[in-house]
Amino acid sequence: MKRGRKTNEANSSSSEDTTEKQSKRHKLVEKKTTVVQSPDWANLLQDIILQVFQYLPLLDRAHASQVCRSWNQVFHMPDLWRCFEFELNQPATSNLRTTHPELIKQIIKRHSNHLQYVSFKVVDSSKESAEAACDILSQLVNCSLKTLGLISTARPSFMDLPKSHFISALTVVFVNSKSLSSLKIDDTPVDDPSLKVLVANNSDTLKLLKMSSCPHVSPAGILCVADQCHGLRELALNYHLLSDELLLALSSEKHVRLEHLRIDVVSENPGQTQFHTIQKSSWDAFIKHSPKVNLVMYFFLYEEEFDPFFRYEIPVTHLYFGRSVSKDVLGRVGMTCPRLVELVVCANGLRPLDEELICIAERCKYLSAVGLGECEVSCSAFVEFVKMCGGRLSQLSIMEEVLIPDQKYSLEQIHWEVSKHLGRVWFPDMMPTW
Repeated sequence: MKRGRKTNEANSSSSEDTTEKQSKRHKLVEKKTTVVQSPDWANLLQDIILQVFQYLPLLDRAHASQVCRSWNQVFHMPDLWRCFEFELNQPATSNLRTTHPELIKQIIKRHSNHLQYVSFKVVDSSKESAEAACDILSQLVNCSLKTLGLISTARPSFMDLPKSHFISALTVVFVNSKSLSSLKIDDTPVDDPSLKVLVANNSDTLKLLKMSSCPHVSPAGILCVADQCHGLRELALNYHLLSDELLLALSSEKHVRLEHLRIDVVSENPGQTQFHTIQKSSWDAFIKHSPKVNLVMYFFLYEEEFDPFFRYEIPVTHLYFGRSVSKDVLGRVGMTCPRLVELVVCANGLRPLDEELICIAERCKYLSAVGLGECEVSCSAFVEFVKMCGGRLSQLSIMEEVLIPDQKYSLEQIHWEVSKHLGRVWFPDMMPTW
């Protein structure tokens, strides 16, 4: 009897243990199942989805917007449409990227009032692409742009348009955008009256104006901008728009200190362009008012056209010669450009620039970047130049073909000497063999 009772108790205890183990196993399975459940992507916080979308390219963002209604709502949130670049070309004649016409329609319909930072990149030279850009501009009647850039990667595009058509489209933006701060309109038929509209509506906010190669703008037109836009900090234009009056306007007490002034000095046909001279007193007033300004000058002139330049001290800091320049002109650079920080010479000819480089090293105490293209300089003079400039030469780009071996230094020796004076390893650039 006792043995049977013990057996029954043992069986009962074993049964309870089994049940308890099964219960624990069931709970463990439930727990594991809960852990591996897929998240509900549709219920993610919109702020998180928005942050993800901001890192996605437009096409990927559009594909992601088709996942669910919540993601599609995020796709159309204003924060994603404040900055946009329209890429325009003719698909029938080009394989380059272009913004799909249906997307353009959707942007104009749903997001034109959200756009703030906009650029139009015409990636081919067709008139049709430039017209498409103007058509989009003319429909931005509800916008309040802060920046606008019209970019032609293949010219002429915008210059092929009827002037009235372009001005009409641009005026829509000038009138409706009361807080435009940055405007880049190089190589366009913008004119004086349209600049007056710009000033009338955005004079308190305009800080950057870049408008090189705009033949319909006169010195009076750009002077109107300088007279009224006292917050202007960066300006880029062609030399024919530069005048004593403009420099004095930029130097008035009402005007903020200019930070960047770029001047393109361009001649297409030798001997057919007359270049005026800016008075030294105007430059002096300008640099007194804006002592830290970067004055950048690009020269694309023929040799006989340099006569009006570098005759007295000029506060240029960055100087680029895009065509061949004579020894005489480079010698004058050393005498008249004490603020020079960067010098790039595309070509010079077959006469070594030894004396000119030494003069520049002696007088241009802030020079920190130099590039020489199709020029010649003896190895000894080049080493002396680097020795005089010392470690402040943070950029030194010289083709090996520029350097002429002499009795003191060979091409094999020069990089050791130059490296020693620069305080870092340096080699001349090599011409690719392919």
